[in-house]
Amino acid sequence: MQRLKTRPQFQATLAGETVARTAHFALHRLVLQAQDVARPPEGASQRHPRPLFGVQDVWLGAMVPKRWARRAVTRNAIKRQIFAVAALNATRLPPAAHVVRLRSAFDRKQFVSARSEALCQAVRAELLQLFERSSRKALPEAALTGSAAP
Repeated sequence: MQRLKTRPQFQATLAGETVARTAHFALHRLVLQAQDVARPPEGASQRHPRPLFGVQDVWLGAMVPKRWARRAVTRNAIKRQIFAVAALNATRLPPAAHVVRLRSAFDRKQFVSARSEALCQAVRAELLQLFERSSRKALPEAALTGSAAP
């Protein structure tokens, strides 16, 4: 699994479709096209832009805005959970670019500590649910193509 690192990679992926949502997270997916992973010719200059994604693989990025998680400890804990749960589900993800985005805050009255075990468990459970929903959405498409085969 590769990690998204540049702003254009994140922007392109967020422009793709939203494949799953939970109360706090959204999963965006961009199916990689040939021009996204094509290698530039040898001696390429500025006239030949580099592709956004170097290889055809599962790419993952995490967006945890300060607006929804004010403390850096909380943002980092959520990002760690995103990458850990994604690693568990890597075989179920198609080779595409994915961004997991935090879209609402966790209640600070319920999770008083910046990085409590209860918060980590709640985040992990919701991320497992998010990846389960994304794989269920991909299953009907695979079932349709599988049933068409002789």
